[in-house]
Amino acid sequence: MVERLEPGTIVYDPQTRKVGEYRDKAGPYAMLRPIGGGREWQADPAVIRAATQQERLSAGVKALNDRFREGLENAPRPPVPVPGCTPCDELATQRNEARARFDRSAETDANVLLRQHQRQEHGGAPAAGSRIFRYVPYAIVQDPSAQPEYEAYCVSGDEADCGATSGRCQAPGEVEEWQRRHTQETRHLRYRRTFADYAVFERL
Repeated sequence: MVERLEPGTIVYDPQTRKVGEYRDKAGPYAMLRPIGGGREWQADPAVIRAATQQERLSAGVKALNDRFREGLENAPRPPVPVPGCTPCDELATQRNEARARFDRSAETDANVLLRQHQRQEHGGAPAAGSRIFRYVPYAIVQDPSAQPEYEAYCVSGDEADCGATSGRCQAPGEVEEWQRRHTQETRHLRYRRTFADYAVFERL
C-alpha cells in the first residue's frame, strides 16, 4: 500500500496485475492510467503499491511494443553509446550479448535502459547518422495567433467513465457552464479537465 499518493506516481495494482500512473481519487477508488496512455481504471488504494524498477521497465517496454504493433510509431534506431561513458558502454555490451543470443526481450530492455540513461545523464544522445547543429539560444513562447483550447471529460461512473465531453471550447467559462448543465442532468460530479495552447520557438 502506498501511504500517500501523488499524481504521477507509478504503482502496481495486484488485482489487475497491471502497472499504472496514479491520476486522482474517485470516491473510495484510486484512478490509474496505463503507462503510455489509455483508458483509466479504478483500483483499491488499500492494496496498490509503488511499482518496482523492473515492473516500471516492463510496463514501459510493453507500451512501446503495443504502439509499434498498432502502427502509431516507427521503430527507433538503437541508441549509440556516448564515447567515454562507462554506463553507456556496459549497456551497449549487454545489448550486443543479448543480440548474439537472439534474446529480443533482453536486447529491447538494454535499449530502453540505454535511452533512459542518456536522457538523464546526457540530455539525450544523437542517433547514428544524425547531424549535430551549432547551439543557438531560443525561447519557447505562447503563440499569440492561436486560441487556447479548454475541454472537460466526465469520469463519473461506477463501472466505467460516463464519457460525456464538452468538446473543445475557447474559454474556461464555457467548460464550466457545460459541467453545470451536465451535473444538473446526470448528478455526475467528477470531471477531467484539459487545457491546450500553442507554442513557438523564438530566437533570442
